[in-house]
Amino acid sequence: MSTSDAELYAPFRPVRGRRVSQVVAVVAVLWGIGLSALVWGLTPGDRASFIGTGLLVAAFCVLQARVVAVPDRDGLFVRNLVKRRRLEWAEVVGVSFGGGRPWVQLDLSDGDTLAVMGIQRADGALGDAEAKRLATLVALHSR
Repeated sequence: MSTSDAELYAPFRPVRGRRVSQVVAVVAVLWGIGLSALVWGLTPGDRASFIGTGLLVAAFCVLQARVVAVPDRDGLFVRNLVKRRRLEWAEVVGVSFGGGRPWVQLDLSDGDTLAVMGIQRADGALGDAEAKRLATLVALHSR
């Protein structure tokens, strides 16, 4: 794969959402541990609840930080919060990023749609550029 191909087929990952998720995950765990250690008169169950809540928030944040869309010559692998899906390029008929959507939406040949959380509006101009790159890949492979 040439350098331009490597750039064209690079994974789609959010920047801001990923950073915020990582920071919130760390803060949530520290918050749970800190409260369980600093608040007097807690039972062991209360302490475990504080720590468990911090860990649950962190687990959700880790899922958010892991969203990605990975293109290759055969298709696109999309990992959102809990769903994963592998698409062949022929299944993708359109790419939408308008209407105030927080992330890219794919129009599929079966009439369904699929969110691609790896390209997010929160990333501003980078999100727009990544949506255009994905649309370019769809156009390139729909010939």
